[in-house]
Amino acid sequence: MTLSQAVILGLVQGLGEFLPISSSAHLVLVPWLFKWPDPGLTFDIALHIGTLVAVVVYFWKDWIHLTVKGITDRSSRDGKLFWYLVLASVPGAAIGFLLEDKAESVFRTPLLIAAMLIAMGMLLSWADRTSVKNTDVEGISLSSSFLIGLSQALAIIPGVSRSGITMSAGLMLGLTREGAARFSFLLSTPIILGAALVKLPEVVSHPEMISVNFIIGMLVSCITGMLSIGFLLRYVQSKNFLPFVWYRYVVGGIIIVVAVL
Repeated sequence: MTLSQAVILGLVQGLGEFLPISSSAHLVLVPWLFKWPDPGLTFDIALHIGTLVAVVVYFWKDWIHLTVKGITDRSSRDGKLFWYLVLASVPGAAIGFLLEDKAESVFRTPLLIAAMLIAMGMLLSWADRTSVKNTDVEGISLSSSFLIGLSQALAIIPGVSRSGITMSAGLMLGLTREGAARFSFLLSTPIILGAALVKLPEVVSHPEMISVNFIIGMLVSCITGMLSIGFLLRYVQSKNFLPFVWYRYVVGGIIIVVAVL
C-alpha cells in the first residue's frame, strides 16, 4: 500500500463512518474501482481504531457523565441513557460475531454493496420525510434503544451503513435528526471498540503489518472522523438527509454499471 492509498482510505473511513454513506462499502469499492490491492479487514480495523479515537475524543465529556450517572444514579435520564446504549450494543455485537466469516467474503461483492447503497438511500429518504421528529436523545425509551441497536446489526453488510441504518431507525421511532445522529454516534463507540478488540490479537501477532502508512491511515481517519461528526451535528439542525440519499443513488448506480460492463 502506498502513502497516497493509505491517506485516501483514511479519508474514506473518517467520512463514511459517521456520514450515512457506509464506510465499509467505500473501503471495498475504492480499491476495486482503482484496481488497488485489497488492504483487507485488518487495515479496515486499523482505520476503525482511528474513528474510535475520533468519537471518544469528541464525546469524552458525554461518556464520563453518562458512565457516572449510569453507576450512581440509574433512574435519572442520563443514567438510563447509559444502560440503553449498553443494551443497544448487544444485537450488533452478537450478529457481527456470528457472521464475521461472511463479512469477510460473501458480503464484500460490488453488486450487493451497490444494491444496499440504493436500498438504504430509499429507506433513509422515507424515514426523513415521514417521521414525526419530536424526541431528543435524552427522551429515548428502552424499546426504541433496543430497536435501533437491533437495526445496527444490518450494518454487517457493506452498503447498509451503521450510521445510516441507526439514524433511519431513530427517525422512524420519533427522534429528531440531531437526536438520531447523536444517539448513532454514541452507539458507535462500543461497537467500533468491540470490532477493534476482536481483531487486535491478529494485528499484534503480525507486527510487520504496522507500517508508517498503516499509522498515517489511522491518523487521517481519526482527524477526518472528528470533522465529520461536528459537521453532521451542525448540518442536521437545519437541513435534511437528501444530499446523502442522492449520493447513495449515484454511487450505487455507477457501481452497477461498472460491474455489469
